[in-house]
Amino acid sequence: MPFSSFTRNVWLLCLAQVFAFTGANVTIFLGGIIGAILAPSIALATLPVAAMIVGTASGTVPAAMIMSRKGRRFGFVGASVLAASSALLGAVAIWQSHFWLYCLASLSLGVSMAFVQQYRFAAAESVAAEVAPQAISAILLAGIAGAFLGPNAANYARDWIPDYAFVGSYLALALMVIMPAFILSGLHSPKPNYDQQQSKGRSIKQLAQQPNFILAVMAAAVSYALMSFIMTATPVSMHVMDGHSLVDTGIVIQWHIVGMFLPSLFVGKLIRKFGHRSIMVTGVVALMVCIGIGQMSQTFATYWVSLVMLGVGWNFLFVSGTALLITCYKDNEKYRAQAFNDFLVFGFQALASLSAGWLLSATSWETINLMSLPVLGILLVVIWWSYGKASQQQALA
Repeated sequence: MPFSSFTRNVWLLCLAQVFAFTGANVTIFLGGIIGAILAPSIALATLPVAAMIVGTASGTVPAAMIMSRKGRRFGFVGASVLAASSALLGAVAIWQSHFWLYCLASLSLGVSMAFVQQYRFAAAESVAAEVAPQAISAILLAGIAGAFLGPNAANYARDWIPDYAFVGSYLALALMVIMPAFILSGLHSPKPNYDQQQSKGRSIKQLAQQPNFILAVMAAAVSYALMSFIMTATPVSMHVMDGHSLVDTGIVIQWHIVGMFLPSLFVGKLIRKFGHRSIMVTGVVALMVCIGIGQMSQTFATYWVSLVMLGVGWNFLFVSGTALLITCYKDNEKYRAQAFNDFLVFGFQALASLSAGWLLSATSWETINLMSLPVLGILLVVIWWSYGKASQQQALA
């Protein structure tokens, strides 16, 4: 990874990502478990995790609009304050044993994550075009530190408040997610000319007529939807239904997040060498391995391997999709293209997460894994179709 090509902005964003992403991984780790304690029905146990993802989906367009007017720094700092406030609200909800208030806190935390998801675009804009895939990968790679920081801090702080388990976890989370407000106060973020941004560039309809744009959005959407679908169900299936310890469940989630981000060390270079579509196909294969292992048994080992492969498949598809997306628009089209992409990506993720809990309770761990196969088949068809379109365009050029 060409660290020497990274600007100060990229390094600040990487450091902020370590703390900002703890909001997501703590909710993923604890949301289903706390939901199972507070919810009136086990079928609603994963609703807090789904609420966070719905918040992310609903926040994508406002995040892009705010930053197009006020700049990246304003949006990122404000999102950090919102995340800390949401974590404190979550602590109050757990203290009061109020399930719906906890869901509201998760929803609000998700809105802040819509801004955090823009870190990757901000990093790509801060370097030369040929280095953009590595800059995106660096942002995701920083999530490894957050993968260990978040769940470990949440576990350590869970009994800070005697007789109120997990209240301390959310107090610790508030301390972590406020850190990006201080880190990114030094981000170089020139305020764009909003009128100029609106008066030029192609519409979403015109952008979406590009085969590469369609493929980029679909690769990212499928990767996030399937990752969320399986991952949201994992703590409930593993800890609540199969009786694995909270420590073992935390280890599986931690290593899943490592699987999500560790390939970022080299995936940018692989994209430059082999192309976006080849890396997407590799990601699909990794997800198929995840599903296959999920059919074998429900031991700690199979959960661990399956969730690591789930993370690897997500990384290959999401990074290659994002790297392809930034080649499909001009600078004065970036906010509308990014907002459209993230709205679809996190909208599908929200649907997947919302359905994970009740499908798990109605069927089984093996069944929800198998449900992912048709979606992967459709993605492979789109990859093949877009390759054909690209070949035709090259032949006519």
